Amino acid sequence: MSSDDIAVRVTKLSKRYEIYGAPRDRLRQFVLPPLQQLAGRPPQRYFREFWALQDVSFEIKKGETLGIIGRNGSGKSTLLQMICGTLTPTTGSIQTTGRVAALLELGSGFNPEFTGRENVYMNASVLGLRTKEIDDRFDAIASFADIGQFIEQPVKTYSSGMYVRLAFAVIAHVDADILVVDEALSVGDAVFTQKCMRFIRRFQERGSLIFVSHDTAAVQNLCQSGLWLKDGRIEQTGTAKSVAQAYLQYTLQEIYGDESRLSPLPPKANGELADPGQTSYEHATSTLIHYDSVATVRDNLAGANGWKSDQADVLSVSLTHMSTKLENVFKGGERVRMTIRARTHKFMSHPILGFVVRDRLGQDLFGENTLPFTNCMPIEVGAEMTFEGIFEFRLPMLPNGQYAVVASVAEGDLFENVQHHYMHDALIINVSSEKIRWGLVGIPFERVELKVVNE
Repeated sequence: MSSDDIAVRVTKLSKRYEIYGAPRDRLRQFVLPPLQQLAGRPPQRYFREFWALQDVSFEIKKGETLGIIGRNGSGKSTLLQMICGTLTPTTGSIQTTGRVAALLELGSGFNPEFTGRENVYMNASVLGLRTKEIDDRFDAIASFADIGQFIEQPVKTYSSGMYVRLAFAVIAHVDADILVVDEALSVGDAVFTQKCMRFIRRFQERGSLIFVSHDTAAVQNLCQSGLWLKDGRIEQTGTAKSVAQAYLQYTLQEIYGDESRLSPLPPKANGELADPGQTSYEHATSTLIHYDSVATVRDNLAGANGWKSDQADVLSVSLTHMSTKLENVFKGGERVRMTIRARTHKFMSHPILGFVVRDRLGQDLFGENTLPFTNCMPIEVGAEMTFEGIFEFRLPMLPNGQYAVVASVAEGDLFENVQHHYMHDALIINVSSEKIRWGLVGIPFERVELKVVNE
């Protein structure tokens, strides 16, 4: 790939810290090793090494969004600080093209004794703006932050949400080419978070974004590619979806420990999502308002990936009509039945079957499990027995595109459970819609009218 197409290039990057057991050891390390060398003796270390990052290499193309995930302490923040230039690598190199703006840990780059206004000028100047440019943009920054007269108060009096408001307002107005966001939006309120997300969506049209979050759905939603850091090393790279799914399995295995060992399901050639434009369908019964939308459902159980233990298997997942004889053709708004059938290999005292429908970006649209039923009527399932969960509901209308049904068999309760067989893409729903729909899901309106009423 040409260097002109690269926004960020990280090559064999490592960061080492020296950990001292006591303050006097730091003085010993400064004084004694040179004296030991002069005396012809091998120098002694008075610290232990901690490698926050080791041999990390990747590239981000211009206009690409990279999602970085990993547990706390995996090296994510260290990596971002080196990309932003606030930390120096021990070995390796970082190349960036254009201006980098970052929203890292809360309050980074702010002087708590300065007012909000003073911090805006200081922060924006660090990011490369001249005083005249900051003067011209200050009103827009203050309006975006929307903290009122607090902008004239020392930031040490700010709440965590006000910190983030002001910090994001600055980076939103410095014309950055590369934007780095590290979990900071999680402390904002809903209105401000929506404002930030609208800015990020617009920024993605022209710049490169590095997004760090523990929310795998948000990573799949925002990012094209993903990078998983584990103990300072790259564990996996790939599409945002594949990395998020692998990380989800890993985190659940960490929670389960030795109670249940999860094994990844081997990828299948037929596990790819089909092109919805190639799907043939019949026309279902028309409703009062015609929305010209038809969904077809394809069984993808053989091609689904995910993981499983040795305690239970999902045998089948199906979506059927409750009122018509049409097979695998849906309009949205009709009553349907989702059926998940599974088989145990060991006794299960609190079995759970459930599903979630996700869009192509991995966002959860809707779903349910059998806990509302078993909480009222507990059921046990013996070893080598087949059981099924039945879910009846009115199918929402879906915008044009592809959707996947995640199905699972688990054991436990709402707060503590083990997923024994978790299948991504167990069913594929292809929606062919000729008209634009607003939002993630739609409902079949029975009446839409416009009329003039004279008061």
